[in-house]
Amino acid sequence: MNFPTTQDGLYINGEWLAGDQPLRVINPATEALLTTVYGGDERAVDQASAAATQAFGPWSSTSGAERGALLRRIAAGVRDARERLMHLQSSNNGKPLFEAAIDVDDVAATFEYYAGLAEELDVRQDSSLALPSDDFSARIRREPCGVVGLIVPWNFPMVTTAWKLAPALAAGCCVVLKPSEVTPLPELELASIIAGCGLPDGVFNLVCGTGLAVGAPLASDPRVAKISFTGSNAVGVQVMQRAAETVKGVSLELGGKSSLLVLADADLDLAVELACGGGFFNAGQMCSATSRVLVADELADEFLQRLKARAEAIRVADPFDPDVEMGALVNQAQFQRVLGHIDRGVRDGATLLSGGQRPEHLPRGFFLQPTIFTDVPLDSALWCEEIFGPVLCVHRFSRQDEAIALANDSRFGLVASVVSRNAEAAGKVADALQAGLVWINAPQVIFPQAAWGGYKQSSLGRELGPWGLAAFQEIKHVIRAV
Repeated sequence: MNFPTTQDGLYINGEWLAGDQPLRVINPATEALLTTVYGGDERAVDQASAAATQAFGPWSSTSGAERGALLRRIAAGVRDARERLMHLQSSNNGKPLFEAAIDVDDVAATFEYYAGLAEELDVRQDSSLALPSDDFSARIRREPCGVVGLIVPWNFPMVTTAWKLAPALAAGCCVVLKPSEVTPLPELELASIIAGCGLPDGVFNLVCGTGLAVGAPLASDPRVAKISFTGSNAVGVQVMQRAAETVKGVSLELGGKSSLLVLADADLDLAVELACGGGFFNAGQMCSATSRVLVADELADEFLQRLKARAEAIRVADPFDPDVEMGALVNQAQFQRVLGHIDRGVRDGATLLSGGQRPEHLPRGFFLQPTIFTDVPLDSALWCEEIFGPVLCVHRFSRQDEAIALANDSRFGLVASVVSRNAEAAGKVADALQAGLVWINAPQVIFPQAAWGGYKQSSLGRELGPWGLAAFQEIKHVIRAV
């Protein structure tokens, strides 16, 4: 795929513009420069917020049916551009092409789902509320919260954007989107699709740039009624602090250190596949990575033998290699960060069972072998902190209550997985886990209809499903004397 030498990094009030902040975009599989995107700073944020504010009145007055029709056009546009979007994902992010295909399909499905919810809003609007007194009547209105700022990460470009943007538009909000400066290319293509779908000028705006130059002023802008952020806990705290200056709404999707529990009656073949999928999909660069594997004592030896063999058979390769199973980490900084965690784990006394190095056949690019640790100290960073790379830590347990306690012993609580042939036992374990989503004998499937978010420091609020729409709505009650 050929890329222009430079690309405009601003879409404001219906116009593509070049900012004055150059962002070098690198192919993580080759380390080659793909292009330079010219993004903005606080001045571009000011322009985008002004455009969104001006557009909000007319857009918020449109019907749910009108907004739903536009969202369906976006979904259709994404499907029409599927191959190009896939290639942009893989080129800019480093993930295999088959993973990029899953992402693009998720984007289309999310816009389609929220189109349906938007169309239902007209019927639900002004619904009645029963009161204990016959002297009064009441009705409920669900109204858009205003101009919203969306700040999205690099690990799932377009996906996290769709999870926020589709419900925000469905609710009647106007948007200023800040994509990650690391992976702007698929986001820019998605923005081009949206720009061609007939949204009024100013309803959707995009400002590429760094967190300091764009994210910080967006979170502080008094015209922005709400910030929805996905990223690290450290940056999430900064976003929340900035938003507090103007007491605006905040939704946060942050980190995870999730567990996969392999119970004593588990299907070992399934358990191994789910462990590899939960730890090595997207090169482990997932907040939902089940990077802590808790396995029953009686299965542990055979499980580790099979897991090691399966991990070492994973083909790490260029994202466009037809036999690729795992691609590259997103950039040099992330590559070095994960290597640092591995080195520290070894120094802390953990046993490196497999991997931990660059594959010998890939001298260039940010590639790393699938990595497995055992005997990990439970107070070590390797066990407690989010690595965001292809690193699994395996720990044995003798009692089921011990496994549950270990899984819950974390400041995070995003997801968890349980593997067991006993449906009733697995269900009880799922109910005991402090996580927003639990999979039983299933890969990490995510549906637009089901909520996404977690307990503790993993999340503030929920995305997807009707909860994702409600996150961009205000509730108004009108009470009238009869």
